[in-house]
Amino acid sequence: MKVLNRYRNTKNTAGGKDMYTASKDRYTTMEYSHCGNSGLMLPKVSLGLWHNFGDTANFENMKKLCFTAFDNGITQFDLANNYGPEPGSAEKNFGRILKEDLGVYRDELIITTKAGYEMWDGPYGNWGSRKYLLASLDQSLKRMGLEYVDIFYHHRMDPDTPLEETMGALASAVQSGKALYVGLSNYDGKTLSEAAAILKDLHCPFVLNQNRYSIFDRTVEKNGLKKTTGILKKGLITFSPLAQGQLTDRYLNGIPKDSRIRTDGRFLKESILDEHRMDQIRKLNELAAQRGEKLADMALGWLLQKEEVTSVLIGASKPQQILDNIKAVSCAPFTKEELKQIDEISLN
Repeated sequence: MKVLNRYRNTKNTAGGKDMYTASKDRYTTMEYSHCGNSGLMLPKVSLGLWHNFGDTANFENMKKLCFTAFDNGITQFDLANNYGPEPGSAEKNFGRILKEDLGVYRDELIITTKAGYEMWDGPYGNWGSRKYLLASLDQSLKRMGLEYVDIFYHHRMDPDTPLEETMGALASAVQSGKALYVGLSNYDGKTLSEAAAILKDLHCPFVLNQNRYSIFDRTVEKNGLKKTTGILKKGLITFSPLAQGQLTDRYLNGIPKDSRIRTDGRFLKESILDEHRMDQIRKLNELAAQRGEKLADMALGWLLQKEEVTSVLIGASKPQQILDNIKAVSCAPFTKEELKQIDEISLN
């Protein structure tokens, strides 16, 4: 599979500043899938800005990541109000990239954001009230310098707010022209079904679920989310498909000094990589080698071969990681024996 191992073409502007020009070949290798039965198509690999786009990261590297992604057909850039650190900084930095370079391609981009986790102090900066969601969306648009986002998600279920209120807020976002579609993140099957019925009554274009899903995390298989997504014919985009780097060759020989565990221990703890987990990683790596693939390719391909999965959401700290992950689009089909082996290794 051909990928473009560069992150920018440039041309001089009147001010002498080099401007990014997207590759003319950007749509030659990526594959795209419909979100369920909707008309919206997403790249099979999408770029998440959860990590490496906050104010502690290098801005020039952020640009390289975005340019590498778009040059290779990744059209979807996934954000949330609280991505950072600090909360809001990922949207602010991405907004700067849009203003300086990528914005001329706005109609070729799928830009998403979310609200649902704590964003500001007080009773109106968290969960799923109408007041919080619509205020947060306005703030997100301002930070990114946009008139609308393509998909606006509720970020997590809220047990204390009526589902009708939360779904009504999402519908209002579309009706006001501030979002084209809506999505739900971190929902379970039962709540998804109830929410989808409300959104249907409101004639709101709900197209996509976003949930954690990987060889190591099968929650969506247990809580009904994956099954219900298929029944309702909605899309499913999976975050942490590589289990925060565990399903790569990154930790096969110990923990590198520049790894996320060392630089940002908020989400992946060193204690997770105990001897049992390391043994699982090594066995999965051996299986991938037998298939002629890297472990990350196999892990992403395992998700993409599932009928319900529309796209996998990758994170990256280096452009080469994006180029490597894109190869999963052409991952070889899995035999029944290989799928059985993956389950035996990862679930025991």
